Order: sequence, then structure tokens, then C-alpha cells
Amino acid sequence: MRIDKTSLTSYAGSMRLLYSTYEAKARFSEVLRHVREGRTVTISYRGEPVAEIRPLRRESTDLEERLADLERRGILTPRPKHRKPLEPGTPVPGALKRFLADRGE
Repeated sequence: MRIDKTSLTSYAGSMRLLYSTYEAKARFSEVLRHVREGRTVTISYRGEPVAEIRPLRRESTDLEERLADLERRGILTPRPKHRKPLEPGTPVPGALKRFLADRGE
């Protein structure tokens, strides 16, 4: 896979980032921040991907620890302790007919 050298930093997938060797060296702290956030960083040399830096897999991490980690990083918001139960809405006569008519059925 060959990458256009003019747009190395613009290549980013949902969990992947690409840096040239020069950029990775100049922005090493940024690269490590991405890795700590769980992303895989690809390093290229002359437009060719040559290496990946990815987070280490923790073997003993259980679900509770992973959820706590996501909360610390601000990715997951904890559920409120006391939440009012959802109540059904007030039925609106003819709502289903209007909905189906809008869809052309």
C-alpha cells in the first residue's frame, strides 16, 4: 500500500493514524497520547507504511476495570444513581396512520 506523501497526516481511520518518520519523531508525545487512548498509529517511510505502534493488551482487565478506564478518559458517562423510570407517552389518535402515510404505505 503506497500513501500519497503530500497528505500523510490526513490519513486517519476510525482507530488508525498515520505519521511519517519525521512527524512521529517530532510529535512523539502526541503519538503516545493516541496510543494511550487505544488507537493504533502507523509509521511510514517515504510513503510506505513500515511500523505500527499500538497499545499493549492487558490480559487481566475485567469488564469493571475497562468501564472505569473509559469513565476516567471521558469516553463513557456513568449512569446517574437515582433515575426516574421512563413513563409511556400520551397516545395521539391517528399517529400510526399519519406515519404510514408519510412512508407511502
